[in-house]
Amino acid sequence: MNSLLLVMLGGALGSGARHLTGRATLAAFGPDFPAGTLSVNIVGGLLMGLLAGVLSRSGGNEPWRLLLGVGVLGGFTTFSSFSLDVVTLVERGQPGVALGYLLLSIVGSIAALVAGLAVARIGAAA
Repeated sequence: MNSLLLVMLGGALGSGARHLTGRATLAAFGPDFPAGTLSVNIVGGLLMGLLAGVLSRSGGNEPWRLLLGVGVLGGFTTFSSFSLDVVTLVERGQPGVALGYLLLSIVGSIAALVAGLAVARIGAAA
């Protein structure tokens, strides 16, 4: 249960940071480009890389990984976890698997979103 609480606490902090980033970028750049999403994805990737590097040198500290990696960065952006997964596969000598995972994730996510929208629109029309 302690692990779950760490993830939940971190997730609340990360979600709050994502919301504030979105508001700040909307105020700065306007609504014509998703600058907030782009910002959290890039910053989240950088922070995930820093965290993974530090934790790997320290022998990995599970409570910090759960709080910061899964919780804060998971609430801030799941793209950071996705990016770490791709790099980990490449570093393990599986570049083909990494490419497949990358393509399936992006195309699959977009296809699933389109399907969800279609189902929701059919339900709204009925």
